[in-house]
Amino acid sequence: MSGQSQRLTVVPTVTMLGVMKARLVGATRGHALLKKKSDALTVQFRQILKKINIKHVVLENVQNASLKVRSRQENVAGVKLPKFEYFNEGETKNDLTGLARGGQQVQLCRAAYVKAIEVLVELASLQTSFLTLDDAIKTTNRRVNALENVVKPRLENTIIYIKGELDELEREDFFRLKKIQGYKKREMERQMASAKEFSEDQFAGKVSLQKGISLNAAHNLLSAAMENDEDIIF
Repeated sequence: MSGQSQRLTVVPTVTMLGVMKARLVGATRGHALLKKKSDALTVQFRQILKKINIKHVVLENVQNASLKVRSRQENVAGVKLPKFEYFNEGETKNDLTGLARGGQQVQLCRAAYVKAIEVLVELASLQTSFLTLDDAIKTTNRRVNALENVVKPRLENTIIYIKGELDELEREDFFRLKKIQGYKKREMERQMASAKEFSEDQFAGKVSLQKGISLNAAHNLLSAAMENDEDIIF
């Protein structure tokens, strides 16, 4: 049996038992949902981790950039991940890059630069999403562990405690009811015995009275007969 610290301090009643059961159901559902969220975030986290293969990147900004970056948000299991994408703004200056001035090499350099910008923007999105997902996964896992190792065990122990107290109260009520029934039974038997004794006494008194009347009548008849006999003799 767990100690006091492993359960909630509650009054053991039927109503509280229902409340604790409802809270346990809610905690179980919340644990399942958070576990699914953690799994989804972990999958996304691993996918991002596979794409990140550059450790250090250095960007040098120019005064008037024709390539710019804008951001948007993507929702993954309730977690908002920032996404970056680049776009062209303005016209490309190609008027001074003729063939005599190495225009072909400049165009190749520009294409490589645009490709590098594309990769760097994607890398920035992945790194930002990586950090955001890492924090979200840690927070979600802490909640999952708290529900699994603290909240649910306390609710379960509280339910066990309330059930035990209610069973004890039920046994006490049953014992008290048996005592009351035994007392009522003995009282009824005593009253029945008293009534029977009273009835027997009444019957005995009536019989005695009837016998007394019969003896008096016989005595009177005998006396009258003797008087008649005396008249005859004398």
